Amino acid sequence: MRGARLPEGRQVHLLSALDTSTGIVLAQVTVDAKSNEIPAFTPLLDAVEKVLGSLTGVLFVADAMHTQTGHAEQVTSRGAHLLLQAKGNRPTLHAQLKTIAWAHIPVGDRTRDRGHGRKETRTVKAVTLQTPGGIAFPHAQQAARIIRTRTVDGKTSRETAYLVTSLTAADTQPADLQRWARAEWLIENQVHNVRDVTFREDLHQARTGTGPAIMATLRNTAIGWHRVNGETNIARANRRADRRSHDLIQAVTSPYLNTQ
Repeated sequence: MRGARLPEGRQVHLLSALDTSTGIVLAQVTVDAKSNEIPAFTPLLDAVEKVLGSLTGVLFVADAMHTQTGHAEQVTSRGAHLLLQAKGNRPTLHAQLKTIAWAHIPVGDRTRDRGHGRKETRTVKAVTLQTPGGIAFPHAQQAARIIRTRTVDGKTSRETAYLVTSLTAADTQPADLQRWARAEWLIENQVHNVRDVTFREDLHQARTGTGPAIMATLRNTAIGWHRVNGETNIARANRRADRRSHDLIQAVTSPYLNTQ
């Protein structure tokens, strides 16, 4: 939160978990001012488990920072699964994934997108890791390689991503891995961008106590409310809500009609 600076000048940093099926932020924790996101992962996991009641069968997708041995142990010990990318912060794992004989593995899924002067092709290959403990990451059952080829205004670029997942080939197909890998960006597009652009969060300078976290929670709640009501344009939904504020007040203050 760029505008919410602490007395020593550090910005308030929050870590959130998004349910990609609904667009609702399930939980949020404040990252310690003297630390980073990694120690905040377990408290966030605890908060999500409290909300859902159980993490059995839940798939966690996160960026490369969270490709941590401790995170993998935490997630799998609760019956959940993970899909994580390997980058330079895990050099041994990244090197192992690069040296897999990808040329001999058939393409599992390929998608093509076109729009706004941009063309993109995403090719996925996945392979079961046959040797237990043979990869430098615990509980990794499959490795995947995703190649993204983009052409914008006649210029073509190519990006290769390597991922590991605790799901077996019997539980997931390359097309699933492709879809879930892209889901990592939903928290940026559906939450962070909306909070920054529509709610102008970075201009908000509340920084006393838990004030920044509370304001972020209220913004998350507003976005989630609109999402579950089928809204795709949050700015437009906010304008409509301004004219019908009693709808939200009634919804959050009325007792549940269904008590079963």
